[in-house]
Amino acid sequence: MRDDAVIRVEGLGKKYVLSHRAERERYTALRDVIGRKVTGVTKSAAGFLRGTAKAASARTEDFWALKGVDFEVRRGEVLGIIGRNGAGKSTLLKILSRITEPSEGRIELRGRVASLLEVGTGFHPELTGRENIYLNGAILGMKRVETRRAFDEIVAFSGVANFLDTPVKRYSSGMYMRLAFAVAAHLDPEILVVDEVLAVGDAEFQKKCLGKMKSVAADRGRTVLFVSHNLAAVSALTERALLLSAGRVQKAGETKDVVTSYIETSSLADHNPAIPGRGKHTRILGVTLVNSSGRKVRAYVPGQAMRFWVEFETDGTPGLSIELIVLDENQHRVGISSLYQFHGECLPSTAGKYRYDLRLGGILLASGRYSLDVSTSVLNNRWDHYVPRALEFDVAFSNPEGRAWDLRSDFGYGSLALRSETAPRFVALSESRN
Repeated sequence: MRDDAVIRVEGLGKKYVLSHRAERERYTALRDVIGRKVTGVTKSAAGFLRGTAKAASARTEDFWALKGVDFEVRRGEVLGIIGRNGAGKSTLLKILSRITEPSEGRIELRGRVASLLEVGTGFHPELTGRENIYLNGAILGMKRVETRRAFDEIVAFSGVANFLDTPVKRYSSGMYMRLAFAVAAHLDPEILVVDEVLAVGDAEFQKKCLGKMKSVAADRGRTVLFVSHNLAAVSALTERALLLSAGRVQKAGETKDVVTSYIETSSLADHNPAIPGRGKHTRILGVTLVNSSGRKVRAYVPGQAMRFWVEFETDGTPGLSIELIVLDENQHRVGISSLYQFHGECLPSTAGKYRYDLRLGGILLASGRYSLDVSTSVLNNRWDHYVPRALEFDVAFSNPEGRAWDLRSDFGYGSLALRSETAPRFVALSESRN
């Protein structure tokens, strides 16, 4: 282990045993479960008396949530951990936080670990906020005088001073999170582990937490492990990152390179929820962000062509248009594209299901999380089917060319012009999707 390393992981693995029923049952009533248990006990007793073994009713399967994970983290470093749901991120943090034991491998930790893996981690619901602050300090091995010294700063950061003597079971999830993060960040653990749980808080508090994590690492030399699906936050906070995939380290290195790899290899095939409702003449079925090759992606790389697929159904009524509205994370509208207003065209006049392929020129969006409102409308500007937040996507960094300026951190939000590279194109859904 290097002199400046506080975390070292070698060959880490975590195995779970999954059980599968021998027969798939469409419906099981409570009486069936009770009857099966009684029958099972009777058969087991009879088999024991006869000296025969009871046949297994289910097969098992080994599932490796983590396998062969190796990495080191230096003192004062903020390491980002990214990957799709089920990649093993939370399992890794639980092992590092000593919540669960690894199945194989070795971990070396130098210092106290404070974990923020879910709302209210380490809190007792019956105790007040004040009592839980001291309880968490004791869990971290701190003396009461040390916790008292940081007490006022914790309360000020959390913003729950008026509820300090209220049992935390009566706190909202946002209040829980504010106090839990304030405690973890101000009681000076050598290692701070933070999961996606910060998504519970509002945008202002998330920004405050990110700033605190950065100062904890830079000013106090603490080590931070930060897991998030918000690629912009990971890019802003970390210099190194790990990309986990199916329990293994797919890529490790500079955050920019790791995030770019994630963007290029990720698929949104299982992240397109069904869109409810319909209009009088149309129904929007789905919206997807794709790259230049037509592959679904979860993030946009500024400067590259921006391409959207909008699948919809129309009854063929003439004079219908389609609009895409881009909103920033504060739900401010920053740009719009309109089929009729910008291109003078309308939706197909033949009833059926179609895909609208919209290709926009390269745009230097500020880093952050964006959403897309999609609507169809009649030409008198009356909405037909309006779908708010039909799609969410990330912009991890606004300067992919590596220049000095980042649009968000240096200049804030800017205006957005959605320029179409090609004429609008409609494809019947029965045609090839390439």
